[in-house]
Amino acid sequence: MKKMIGLVGTNSDNSTNRQLLQFMKDHFKDVAEIEIVEIKDIPLFNKPTDKQVPEIVTEIAKKIEAADGVIISTPEYDHAVPASLMSALNWLSYHIYPFLDKPVMITGASYGTLGSSRAQQHLRQMLDSPELKARIMPSSEFLLSHSLQAFDGDNQLKDPIQIEKLNGLFKDFIVFVDIMKQLGNAHQMNKETAENFSWENI
Repeated sequence: MKKMIGLVGTNSDNSTNRQLLQFMKDHFKDVAEIEIVEIKDIPLFNKPTDKQVPEIVTEIAKKIEAADGVIISTPEYDHAVPASLMSALNWLSYHIYPFLDKPVMITGASYGTLGSSRAQQHLRQMLDSPELKARIMPSSEFLLSHSLQAFDGDNQLKDPIQIEKLNGLFKDFIVFVDIMKQLGNAHQMNKETAENFSWENI
C-alpha cells in the first residue's frame, strides 16, 4: 500500500481543501494511506542567517521524504496560492530538499467557479523551481468549484462525476508514483545541483 502525504495548502481553520484531502484519505483508504499534514503552525519564512530550519518544518520534511508521494490541495487568492503555502514551500526548500524528485499530485477547491485553476498553475511553477524540483503529475488538474456546497454532512462529495474524475486521477497518480521510482538514476546529481544553486550567481 502506498504511503502519501496530504498537504493542506492553507492556514485557514475552516477550509474545503482540508475537507477534500480528508475525503480522499477515506475514499482511497484501500489503496493508499494518506496522512493529512498541516502548515498553519509554520512561521513566516524569514531566511534566517544561521540557516536554521524550524523543528516543525524539519518534521514535515522527514514525512515528505518517507512518503511515496504528496498531494497538495490549494485554494486560490488573487490568482495565486495563499501566502502561507508559499512560505511553507520556502522553508521546505531552504537548505533541505524533501520535494526533490518526489511525485506530487495537485488538487484544489474554491468557493467560486474556477476551482483554483490559476493557483494550481502557480503551484506547478513553484514546484518546478531549482530548489524544489518535484515531479508533478502532468495534465491532472482536479478543480473542485463551489466547494461550500460540494460536500454532504458526512464529508462525502455529492457529485458522482467529480468522484469519477478524482478516481481516475488518483489511479493515474498511483501509476505515476511507480514510474517515478524507476527514474531515480540522476537523483544524487539533482540534489547536488539544488544544493549548489544560488540566484545570486545567475
